[in-house]
Amino acid sequence: MKTFEVRFRYQDRKEGTVESTVRVDASSLPGAVAKSAREFVRGLDRKQRFDMNKSGLEITAKPVDSTTQAQAETTAQASTG
Repeated sequence: MKTFEVRFRYQDRKEGTVESTVRVDASSLPGAVAKSAREFVRGLDRKQRFDMNKSGLEITAKPVDSTTQAQAETTAQASTG
């Protein structure tokens, strides 16, 4: 399994631009987008879904390099003590 970072963005009537980033484990990029989109949409209420459908949902996905992730974890552990 690979780790992907998927970012969602849409225009909300009250808050303006709403952004959310999700990290998901999947075997392929389309699978990661589908899995994270289901999770993202489940978390929205009726009005937010309407706003998302009206203004469009922008999805940006990229694979997370495992060596970069491991370096970030070791840096975080070193800085905490």
